[in-house]
Amino acid sequence: MANAAEDNGAFMEKFVLEPPPSSSSHPQLPLHGLTFAVKDIFDVAGYVTGFGNPDWARTHSAATSTAPAVLDVLKDGAKSNGKTVMDEMAYSINGENIHYGTPVNPCAAERVPGGSSSGSAVAVGAGLADFALGTDTGGSVRVPASYCGIFGIRPSHGAVSTSGVTPMAQSFDTVGWFARDPMILKRVGHTLLHFPDLDAAVIPTQVIVADDCFELSSIPQDRIPGILVSSVEKLYGANVVKHAILGDYVQDKVPSLGHFMSKETKTKDQEHNNIPSLAALSTAMRLLQKHEFKNNHGEWVTTVKPDFGPGLAERIWEAVESTVEHIEICRSVKSELRDALSALLGDTGILAIPTVPGPPPKLQTDATTLEGFRARAFSLLSIAGVSGFCQVLCLGLSSFLSY
Repeated sequence: MANAAEDNGAFMEKFVLEPPPSSSSHPQLPLHGLTFAVKDIFDVAGYVTGFGNPDWARTHSAATSTAPAVLDVLKDGAKSNGKTVMDEMAYSINGENIHYGTPVNPCAAERVPGGSSSGSAVAVGAGLADFALGTDTGGSVRVPASYCGIFGIRPSHGAVSTSGVTPMAQSFDTVGWFARDPMILKRVGHTLLHFPDLDAAVIPTQVIVADDCFELSSIPQDRIPGILVSSVEKLYGANVVKHAILGDYVQDKVPSLGHFMSKETKTKDQEHNNIPSLAALSTAMRLLQKHEFKNNHGEWVTTVKPDFGPGLAERIWEAVESTVEHIEICRSVKSELRDALSALLGDTGILAIPTVPGPPPKLQTDATTLEGFRARAFSLLSIAGVSGFCQVLCLGLSSFLSY
């Protein structure tokens, strides 16, 4: 472990990866002079990919090659300063790790940093790296970016290579990245997405504000949607702003969700102040994630019987011991939602939703207290996760600590 007192506990291991000789002497490269950190889920040749758990690290050999995403940013001139702490097996959005310590949220030290890309977000938020690589399956870039007050992106599913990245659930896994500066976020995207014409401005034809989603947030309505609407109107005109009740639209356009909606689940959703159709979407997402996680890692978990932290151990074993059910229906939900959102947004529309329903929870909050918050969070996070669409956290830091 690196020195936690010096680096907010963000780093697993500090080292220097220089750009290749062909890149290091070219200041015109898009990432020249920038430093970056790498989540400990990416292969780096010569280092063990620890996947957030010491038993995993103990039972796996050092990587023999480096993940293409890491090579891409090195080739474009960036220099890596180490690997970062993550939640065990990427199976949490809290950012707490009982083995390696919880990276300290640079915005609020008494609150969780968010996970599972916790160390990467903290490294950027604390100014220890200009940008960082993470992964996002169920929210693991979007949540820590939100909690640490920085920019983050989950790209469209499949847009960035996940080769050399330890899988969590391949139907949802994406390589994402963090930055404090939106222009650096864009420059990194230019590299990872291999788009030669990212400088060409795309003017949105509509920005649809999902009013029901913002009602899930504990942040007062005038703090985020109000600011958002006024900013969009100033930039693009009032006619661009539209409003929608996304839950109703999804329920109407994604008929396979009916398999996950019952009188009992709707009652529970009301207790959690949740949106029934989006809660069902979250259920479908988590079922398919469990299925794929079990296929990927079930044998290792049952054979090694690793030491997992509290709360997380129960979720991992639940996944490993789960039986196959409704998997094809879950895949139908993915396809139907993708089609529905494509029809809603077209090629140049934007859907505006909150990333999470409120400020980051305080450290070591018990699971029962978090149940309703987590349910609402995954309802929001499942929109991009299930559809495979990209999601960018772009409003920066809000004064959440007074609420």
